[in-house]
Amino acid sequence: MRGLLLLLACGLSPAAWAAHGYALWGDLKYPPDFAHFAYVNPKAPKGGELRLVSNLRVSTFDKYNPFTIKGNAPAYLSGLLFDSLLSGAQDDVGSGYGLLAEDVSVSPDGLAATFRLRKEARFHNGDPVLAQDVKHSFDTLLGKYTSPAYKTSLEDLAGLDVLDDRTVRFRFKRLNREMPLTVGGYPIFSRKWGAGKTFDQVVMDTPIGSGAYKIGPVRFGKDITYVRDPNYWARDLNVRRGSSNFERITVKIYKDNTARLEALKAGEFDLMRFFSAGDWARRVNGKKFDKGELVKGEFRHKLPAGFQSYTLNTRSPKLKDARVREALGLAMDYEYMNRQMFYNSYQRVRGLFMNTDCQANGLPGPEELAVMEPWRGKIPDAAFGPMYEPPRTDGATTLRDNLRRARDLLKQAGWEIKDGVLRNAKGEPLVLEYLDSNEGGVRTLSPWQRNLEKLGIRLNFRQADFALYQQRLQKFQFEITSLAYQGTHTPGQEYADLFGSKAADTEESGNLTGVKSPAVDAMLARMTSAKTKAELIPACRALERTISHMHILIPQWTAGTHRIVYNAWRLQIPASMPPYAQGEAWAIDTWWAKEGAPN
Repeated sequence: MRGLLLLLACGLSPAAWAAHGYALWGDLKYPPDFAHFAYVNPKAPKGGELRLVSNLRVSTFDKYNPFTIKGNAPAYLSGLLFDSLLSGAQDDVGSGYGLLAEDVSVSPDGLAATFRLRKEARFHNGDPVLAQDVKHSFDTLLGKYTSPAYKTSLEDLAGLDVLDDRTVRFRFKRLNREMPLTVGGYPIFSRKWGAGKTFDQVVMDTPIGSGAYKIGPVRFGKDITYVRDPNYWARDLNVRRGSSNFERITVKIYKDNTARLEALKAGEFDLMRFFSAGDWARRVNGKKFDKGELVKGEFRHKLPAGFQSYTLNTRSPKLKDARVREALGLAMDYEYMNRQMFYNSYQRVRGLFMNTDCQANGLPGPEELAVMEPWRGKIPDAAFGPMYEPPRTDGATTLRDNLRRARDLLKQAGWEIKDGVLRNAKGEPLVLEYLDSNEGGVRTLSPWQRNLEKLGIRLNFRQADFALYQQRLQKFQFEITSLAYQGTHTPGQEYADLFGSKAADTEESGNLTGVKSPAVDAMLARMTSAKTKAELIPACRALERTISHMHILIPQWTAGTHRIVYNAWRLQIPASMPPYAQGEAWAIDTWWAKEGAPN
């Protein structure tokens, strides 16, 4: 890829070269003639069954179309059924290697990317994957029946040209180095899927994709089985060699976490990832563990920490004042929770980009200040000082100190205790609602609720079924909720969906906090238009400082390992886990069935 950059520097035309992949900063780990990814077993046997539990919070599914807004599709469907132009590698950040596309070229000005499709690429019905299918897929995903997140992430896409049957060119509105990876990672489906219908009416039509699996037996409300396509066109391709090893992947559905855990102990499925420290420490046990059939595995990764947080909706009049939001955060005693509830198994989230090069620390450097200075007075003054650190209760400050600080902030914002209740000048009490679809969430919320009561604030827990919960989030009809935001080493346009002003006014967008800031928009624009990593880092660090000091997110906790229980009698694991593997995706992609394991 360094050679590719030299060609670009020399001003050669887009048609003068082509590469087997694309790297955000120009350096692919694997050469053009690589045989397979280093983390797979290229000789892994094909066959057997992987029995999974659904990783979705819904207890059923009612459609096979994972792209439309209404309804719920089965877990893992999109990744198993649909191939994309490029394939990511679990040990190479910010890169994509040719899958449907045999090569990709980017114009010297970075405003276009051209993909040439492989002649052997086929859909499940045997049709070749053609440029018109690529155009149809993108036109459909940008239509009115799909999630706004697609429109936001493709905001910089100006158009798509079909140059011939197997060549497509994407044109971009402005320089955004991430766009070739973005368009290269989107699913491609056949024009014949749901032909003659508007996309919102394509519900139970069997998807026509080109992935390694197709839909097999289905028992609605219980499970769905994906079966490996024996004619999968890419089975011998280097980016697919050693992967998709199971003949069948069955995904089982249970009503709640208790039912899932008991079914695991009974051996009803083979693998489950754990997010609850309490479950992991105290409830993952039983006869099958004693016999060694079920094994607890903790696999350390190098993934970004993400920013799992209590999310505060600033559209609510009660949460518009940053001093109120900061006071709420001061009442959260993370150290107590980690010690008493989480078995000291977590670390506190810090900012948006923890465990990446974008993480801000200490005072802003000259490059960060250059990004922030034009917005002085428009962003929190504290952003120009040390990076925000969540309040602690185990060192120089105590919970009592934090609550005193919170009380002072609330008073400055016009809230004072009257008759034991915190009220504003109109006499209105500060009563807030926390929305969750998981009834177990009240346990982790309780310590925070008790501390808020000491300030005269009442935080009510509202548990809603997932459909209603999802609807209220989509319409921004909530005050506080808890969400796990996935992190990335290469932040780009997707953050405009989370923090951009346009997304704040778009229902079903990811901007749940309602933040609308020209300064934030400018930082997002600098991130997406960065030509080098050296230009990206100051922009994303400036964004992290600004968002953190806005107090629209109260950081929660994260773990540096994937906690997975798996059936050691049925499943074989590769020698090591790649550093950027995403939990269950690692197992689905690279594990295989043990010889002689029961079907």
